[in-house]
Amino acid sequence: MKRIALLGMPNTGKSTLFNRLTGGAARVGNWPGITVELLSGKILLGSDIVEIIDLPGIYDLHGFSDDEQVVRHFLHDNVPDLALVILNATQIERQMSLLLQLKQLNMNIVVLLNMADEAKKYGITIDSRKMTEMLGMPIFLISGKYGSGYPETLQAITKALRYPTPGMAEQLRSQLEQDEHIESEMTRVLRHAVQIPAQLPENLTDKLDRVMLHPWLGLPIFFGIMYLLFQGIFFVGQPLQVWVGEALNWLRASALDPAFAGLPAWFSGLLLDGVYNGVATVATFVPIIILFFLFMAMVEDSGYLSRAAFLMDALMAKMGLDGRGFVMLLMGFGCNVPALMGTRVMRSRSLRLLTMLVIPFSLCSARLQVFVFITAALFSAKAAPVVLFSLYLFSFTAAILTALLFRKNFRNNEPFVLELPPYRFPTARQMMLRGWLEVNHFLRRATQFIVAGVVLVWLLTNLPPSAAPASADTLAGMIGGFLDPVFAPLGINEQLTIALIFGFVAKEIVIGSLAVIYGMTGDALGGALGQHLDWVQAYSFMLFTLIYTPCLSAIATLRSESKDLRYTLLTISWSLGLAWIVSFIFYQGARALGY
Repeated sequence: MKRIALLGMPNTGKSTLFNRLTGGAARVGNWPGITVELLSGKILLGSDIVEIIDLPGIYDLHGFSDDEQVVRHFLHDNVPDLALVILNATQIERQMSLLLQLKQLNMNIVVLLNMADEAKKYGITIDSRKMTEMLGMPIFLISGKYGSGYPETLQAITKALRYPTPGMAEQLRSQLEQDEHIESEMTRVLRHAVQIPAQLPENLTDKLDRVMLHPWLGLPIFFGIMYLLFQGIFFVGQPLQVWVGEALNWLRASALDPAFAGLPAWFSGLLLDGVYNGVATVATFVPIIILFFLFMAMVEDSGYLSRAAFLMDALMAKMGLDGRGFVMLLMGFGCNVPALMGTRVMRSRSLRLLTMLVIPFSLCSARLQVFVFITAALFSAKAAPVVLFSLYLFSFTAAILTALLFRKNFRNNEPFVLELPPYRFPTARQMMLRGWLEVNHFLRRATQFIVAGVVLVWLLTNLPPSAAPASADTLAGMIGGFLDPVFAPLGINEQLTIALIFGFVAKEIVIGSLAVIYGMTGDALGGALGQHLDWVQAYSFMLFTLIYTPCLSAIATLRSESKDLRYTLLTISWSLGLAWIVSFIFYQGARALGY
């Protein structure tokens, strides 16, 4: 099977091109010679199945950052049949040097000058045919956002794959002595094939940045935008959530209950009260999760998250972090695992470790479903978005406190360099594809963990057979009773304690386990929680769920990325201790005030 490697600088649209080429059919895999996982997807080109690998964005082939080393090692140990080099057409004079470095490696190369639509708006004219002649490689102008130039590109890729792969330069030898030649060739190509106005016209990005990056208004605007985002998610998502819950209840009452009526009571209980109730309760959150990722994809692809990193850099620097750490926290809203892996762009190990220490406090999508359910069940429609937004603020507060306390243990002197891309409103296709990729990841995780989790919860709440289901005499009741002295001061009862234990494996199991423990789903489960909990207990439980240990996947990622068992244990013990302290202070303080 032939292999194509995507290469280019950051913010050139590599991920957009990858998603368009693969249609989102991507997987993460290991590769010989490197210690990190890379995204890849298989497509049919002509009569051949071709694998496309999305390599990290790099600025220089002979740099020393982790990403640059990953690319070098990959090219050395996994020589691709074709290198698809993506350059930002609006920054061609800056990005040509990387292309000329890659040319020295004697690879099959096809060059895509992306964002051709933006270059045209800036008055930048590029003669791709002239560049092709001068560089001796196929060069095409495309727009990854709108898809223009793709047919010609696919034909060129298919044609280039027919030829044997040239030999790579010996072990990617140092090209420092070739820099002078690269500089002269770059100057020659730009002089004859590219025309750039002496002064680029003022555009919408410049006008917006005067407001969005204002030293006093920038941060309030950012938090205002995030608050409106949550309001929009609840406004649109709650009716959809109710509809899905009603449909699942109807399915059980009209089809499943009659179909399983003849089965032994224990077996039908396992299937209906265990597996179905747990999975159905989680399924009601899918509309909220889809909307969350659609909204976040819009914010992220618009270029606004880079502005948020810029705005937060001064504050993050006081905590020993930088603006990239803030971006990783925002990435953690989707899932902590890719956010932890994203710290590889940081060259300083101390900075990486401190950033990885705070990322697990990000309110990920798995925690989101827990909070959406509880806020909808115990708070009014007006109060629910405010409660959810307050949890996001607590998320940032926990991360800030952690950074301040541990910054002296992880000192960093790495300079912060950030590129601000122009504002772009993503197309509907981009948002849908990005949203689907995230939801698909969520559903696959849910399938893996929830079914096993709810079955185990059902067994714990129904064994031994002589005990009444979910009573204090069951295994679950015994465990909850044993831990009650620890969690009672937080207002967390025995049922919630069992849910927290399973949440250590995956937060997706928390609500599913409550559905099994109470033997109810949807509104019925929400009503049961409302009878057993007041808002102070519910909020204390959500605070603990927010802060305590991340899921097993995140812990495994922490271990593999840090390569330090003691650091991993520090992360787990600190989050557990902080969760207990915060919930204790809130619960006892609220009770002391008479709530």
